[in-house]
Amino acid sequence: MHDGQHSFRAFLPHAHQVWLKLGHAWEKLTPSEAEGFFEWSGPVPPESPCQLMIEQHGQTIETWDPYSFGPMLSNDELYLLGEGRLKLAYRTLGAHLCSHQGVAGVRFAVWAPTAERVSVVGDFNQWDGRVHAMHCHGSSGVWELFIPQLTENQLYKFEIRNRNTGHLHIKTDPYGFSFEALPGTASKVTPLDGYQWQDDAWLKARAERDWLHAPLNCYEVHLGSWRRDEHGHFLSYRQLAEQLIPYVQDMGYTHIELLPISEHPLNESWGYQTTGYFGVTNRFGSPDDFRYFVDRCHQAGIGVILDWVPGHFPKDDWALARFDGSALYEHEDPRLGEHQDWGTYIFNYGRNEVRNFLISNAYYWLKELHIDGLRVDAVASMLYLDYSRKEGEWLPNKFGGRENLDVIDFLRQLNMMVHEDFPGALTIAEESTSFPMVSRPVYLGGLGFSMKWNMGWMNDTLSYMGNDPIHRRYHQQKLTFGQLYAYTENFLLPFSHDEVVHGKRSLLEKMPGDSWQKFANLRLLMAYQATISGKKLSFMGNEIGQSREWNVNASLDWQLLGERFNQGIQRLCRDLNHAYKNYPALHGLDFEQTGFHWIDCNDAEQSTISFVRSGRAGETLVILLNFTPVPRMQYRIGVPHAGVYRELINTDAECYGGSNLGNGGLLHSEPVPWMGCQHSIELTLPPLAGLILQPESA
Repeated sequence: MHDGQHSFRAFLPHAHQVWLKLGHAWEKLTPSEAEGFFEWSGPVPPESPCQLMIEQHGQTIETWDPYSFGPMLSNDELYLLGEGRLKLAYRTLGAHLCSHQGVAGVRFAVWAPTAERVSVVGDFNQWDGRVHAMHCHGSSGVWELFIPQLTENQLYKFEIRNRNTGHLHIKTDPYGFSFEALPGTASKVTPLDGYQWQDDAWLKARAERDWLHAPLNCYEVHLGSWRRDEHGHFLSYRQLAEQLIPYVQDMGYTHIELLPISEHPLNESWGYQTTGYFGVTNRFGSPDDFRYFVDRCHQAGIGVILDWVPGHFPKDDWALARFDGSALYEHEDPRLGEHQDWGTYIFNYGRNEVRNFLISNAYYWLKELHIDGLRVDAVASMLYLDYSRKEGEWLPNKFGGRENLDVIDFLRQLNMMVHEDFPGALTIAEESTSFPMVSRPVYLGGLGFSMKWNMGWMNDTLSYMGNDPIHRRYHQQKLTFGQLYAYTENFLLPFSHDEVVHGKRSLLEKMPGDSWQKFANLRLLMAYQATISGKKLSFMGNEIGQSREWNVNASLDWQLLGERFNQGIQRLCRDLNHAYKNYPALHGLDFEQTGFHWIDCNDAEQSTISFVRSGRAGETLVILLNFTPVPRMQYRIGVPHAGVYRELINTDAECYGGSNLGNGGLLHSEPVPWMGCQHSIELTLPPLAGLILQPESA
């Protein structure tokens, strides 16, 4: 107000004429000498928010001045963000459909502390960063703007001018919930709420579930290459719900573990080069389509675990890298901030806002998409400052050590949040070193993960199985060594995607011998994984005897199921999965020494092992594994109890593609001491085969 006059000024560089609403009338604004500016003055102030009528590009529209609306973000939100404690940061930052001061539109907010100016750009303003410049909330570094009348599916980006260099950076929204179809990279205004979930019973049961003593058997899936339609196109989330879920149910898996489905630019990255951390990839549908998939999984009694990737930070210039022209989410010093092997940055886990971004992201997947667990990729690369680095290429921590103390704090914060806020949800670490107490509670000094991948067991096992059977006698320790440390962590036993790609060959082709022996070895391998202590994971295709390496750009070779051996391995995997799930002896004490004891681990000459698995109520199963193609006739084995035993599973059965050598009927123990047991059984041990024996009576 000046000299009793109220003034109004608007910058509308694409407008031809502009009117301001005063009461019930429209008053025309006068073009200013400065191009793009329009002005008005009068004795009566305009109402707030101000209504405008704009003539541009041959059209006349009525709207509201975005700068006449008050701020929407609270000081509490900004404070918690700065402290790194705003779990729902994705509801504060990003783009949100809302109503403000009685007007519908979209509220935008973004963190860019070294910006001189931040603007929202989209086709609604001709991607012109001059039109919708945002307000800055002081030292918080958060910029905000409410733009009226924008609607769902509107494409947008942020234009950011760095205060030090003056350079303009056009960026997608770090908190964007979806994105335009590739190769486009714009964020898309997407509602967060509205889907009607039908999985209350599952979530309630999950919260009450004793997961330490429950079966967990993951079917690891890359959605784009599990199966495709007749034209070679991706199946949608809803099509996958109709096809993948019944398959997983039938096969007896308890969980689906998805390779990353956050938005990513290249199929060849398998999803690990994430550029949209909050965005479900639109390759297979919308966020609500994915919610439908998860919902259907839960209704079918199947959990969903997501491969979550804070260890990979791509350098794409339109995404998170150098977001406001500075090292915002990453470190400035490449000795701290780059994985040279992968060509990616490293998050600055010591910065509160960055840690908040990642914690909030985990919270989003668990809260808004009902994910049942997070498998955290490449934890070793996060934990060690010298990971894959030579002398002089890394900086030690404040104590002179190689551990990344900020990452340790971050992982503990993450795991405490998950276990406190989402009872029954799991966190699983892919950690390839012997870092201590990865799966032990934070209050005991651990990192707090629910479980850890047992990479040592996997490498030893695959190395052993790759030997010609005649040489396996010299490598018996690879089968037995794992029991020396098997209960130091809550271990999950993986045969993952990493083992069947990039020249490593499929599981089947890792096996020695002719075709019959390869399949027999694979059946034996699957029986060993199913019966040894630890939770389970197997990558798609392993269960059908896929012979070629995994190809991210093609479907699995489902036509192989027309072949006898492939049918057999699938049938065996189905029976093993159901046995693991239904018999507590195979899962109830996976993490406890009392659930396992050797009968004989020293028969290296015949390359056999035998052991007992026990459940919490005293249930037992006896397992024998013969890693040679030589049948062992009249093979005597000690058993824990006197009585009658039956073959629960024989991997050499004809229905599995085997030679059908076995014991038929029932096996009666004898009071013959053997292998430290008071009773024993004499049986036939088939070639390259495993037996699971169940006591019929004590």
